[in-house]
Amino acid sequence: EQAGSCRNGTGRHKSQDDPLCLREESLSDASALSKLQGMTTLTHLFDSNRAWARDIEQRTPGFFTRLQKQQTPDYLWIGCSDSRVPANEICGVLPGEMFVHRNVANVVVHTDLNCLSVMEFAIDSLKVKHIMVVGHYGCSGVHAAMNDVRIGLADNWLRHVKDVRNQHREWLQSLPDGSVRHDALCELNVLVQCNHVCETTVVHDAWARGQDVVVHGWVYGLNNGLIKDLKMSVSSSQQVQSAFDQALSELKQRYASQVQTQSGIAP
Repeated sequence: EQAGSCRNGTGRHKSQDDPLCLREESLSDASALSKLQGMTTLTHLFDSNRAWARDIEQRTPGFFTRLQKQQTPDYLWIGCSDSRVPANEICGVLPGEMFVHRNVANVVVHTDLNCLSVMEFAIDSLKVKHIMVVGHYGCSGVHAAMNDVRIGLADNWLRHVKDVRNQHREWLQSLPDGSVRHDALCELNVLVQCNHVCETTVVHDAWARGQDVVVHGWVYGLNNGLIKDLKMSVSSSQQVQSAFDQALSELKQRYASQVQTQSGIAP
């Protein structure tokens, strides 16, 4: 059909000069433009933002005025980029109460200047008292690392999670394949990354000068919205290895009991 033409109710072409034809084209163009504007301006997000800001201000008058003057969080959350794991909402804290760093599969690498810079700013400038490394069950990055799934550039980043898998391969393969093994690697990855946080110069320096900083390992359940404490909490350089070993031992014991229960074998 020729550009600019339109049809009447009988299916015949109308003249392009026909007022009805021009009106139909105008309405069609306006509809297309409206859809395009909706796609490019994301009006619904601005509407939601205004509603959120209004709700916060109604519940806590003067909140934003106070917030802009300073941020004094006690917590640094190092978690996964997964959109289903929003740090503030999960912990029930308001903006300004938690400093956040996120990446694929909540990995802490000693050459990652982004993560290290966040940690240094959080510890040295904001004086946070707690650093939580938080993984989550159902993590796509951990799944890809577990099963050698190629996903692109992130394969290089997930090499760190594969290292965790390889280091504990024998134990992981002793577990049932599927969700149990995947959950176990999610937890193992948290403990190892928690250990990496403790080994950074940033945290070592803070402990050396007597600053109170406690590093924790947690995992979040997408199925129930609850955080599980993996029992690795470290507040000094001397505690790092013993805390890791104890947390790892408890993790393995818990999965052994879980597998026995599922198999109908009394622990």
